[in-house]
Amino acid sequence: MIIRVQSADGTKRVEVKPTDTTKTLYEKVHEICNLPSFDFTLTTSRDLKSEIASSNRKTLKGCKLNHGDMLFLHKLDTEGEAVRLIKSMVEEDEVDRILAKEDGRIPRKLNPQLCRHGSTNKCVHCIPLDPWDENYLKEHNIKHLSFTSYLQKLTSGVDKGKFVSLDDINCRIKAGCKDHPPWPKGICSKCQPSAITLNRQSYRHVDNVMFENPNLVERFLNYWRVTGHQRLGFLYGRYEPHLDVPLGIKATVVAVYEPPQEGTRDHIKLLPDPRKDLVDEIAKGLGLTCVGWIFTDLVPLDANNGTVRYLRHAGTYFLSAHEVITAAHLQHLHPNPCRLSPEGRFGSKFVTVIVTGDQNNQASDLFFV
Repeated sequence: MIIRVQSADGTKRVEVKPTDTTKTLYEKVHEICNLPSFDFTLTTSRDLKSEIASSNRKTLKGCKLNHGDMLFLHKLDTEGEAVRLIKSMVEEDEVDRILAKEDGRIPRKLNPQLCRHGSTNKCVHCIPLDPWDENYLKEHNIKHLSFTSYLQKLTSGVDKGKFVSLDDINCRIKAGCKDHPPWPKGICSKCQPSAITLNRQSYRHVDNVMFENPNLVERFLNYWRVTGHQRLGFLYGRYEPHLDVPLGIKATVVAVYEPPQEGTRDHIKLLPDPRKDLVDEIAKGLGLTCVGWIFTDLVPLDANNGTVRYLRHAGTYFLSAHEVITAAHLQHLHPNPCRLSPEGRFGSKFVTVIVTGDQNNQASDLFFV
């Protein structure tokens, strides 16, 4: 089919297939319009409110584009007009919108030894602390900033975060470089991935996981108690403010859905789940969402006493490589909407909960974000 593309330089015609991805459309527009770079965006209207994002998955048929449709090409200025457009269109989670309205500052009482003023005044010894104050977090044994505190720290400067941009790490070769033959025949500093330095993450998206009813975990563990085989489930609930951490978020779990699976003493294999879409639809109708996943790693120590082995700790490991890959895959499927990201998403609130033996050889849970 033919798609017309109108820009300040006139109208061009691009020949595509309904099954082509939107990324292919961008590449063909880039070539036909002889553009120097990919600093442009395509929309179905002139007012920039209906952008067609470049994607490897979404097809032109999925975007409801038909033969003869008109698209509008907008070149990006140096300030990133498309980035500002995406930021204005992002619909963040309700808990993020609630916390964004709070300043999160931590109140302090008058210090009787250092404060020399009335009860209505403030000084450096009693002025409220920022939610990212390192001394406060250390005193209260809070190891990570909440994500909202992290955002407020980034936007607390004079420019109010005007130039803040949260980008997910991308190690792919940038396509479209005209200075040399395409990879693998050529590469340059413009299109090669940036160098990566591994640092400990200072924040986390979810600060606590709470099960609304303790019987949820007990019912989930019954399968292991009866069969001795490991079990996996998806956690459905909601995200809420967590008062124990400045501007914190907790995942409140109200249901555990156990999908089709094959479990043994050592591993779990997920099977195709024809009911997953229906479960998500029902959960949405109840105001719930999939907030994470839970699985068991329980090895009996003494069957008579009901004790289990203490396997995961600082001296061994917390997550296996396979578990890390699976958790990362599930987080990728559940991105976190974020207005400070050029792509409209950054990180994930999807949590990982493991039921395993603790130092007292009792079944306990570890959670990771």
